[in-house]
Amino acid sequence: MASKKTKHHAPEDLAKVARMDRLRHGLPLAATRLKQGQADRIDSGDIDAYVQLDWLEWHGGRLRLTDTGRNVCAQEVLNSAQDDE
Repeated sequence: MASKKTKHHAPEDLAKVARMDRLRHGLPLAATRLKQGQADRIDSGDIDAYVQLDWLEWHGGRLRLTDTGRNVCAQEVLNSAQDDE
């Protein structure tokens, strides 16, 4: 009889997951702020994280969504719409 192994996650792993969720949920708002020329209203730590994740990039001194960022943003908008149903 095989025993079931339970996964125990370290607190730092849970913190990383929570941070990724927060960033993913916040990306549509960040994208809107970029379109409105309000990049200064996006937390600089979040900007750094989005750039590291390849969701945002610097282009000619301005921030813009990458292809990956557009896909993540679209998926998040779709998930939010489904949650509202």
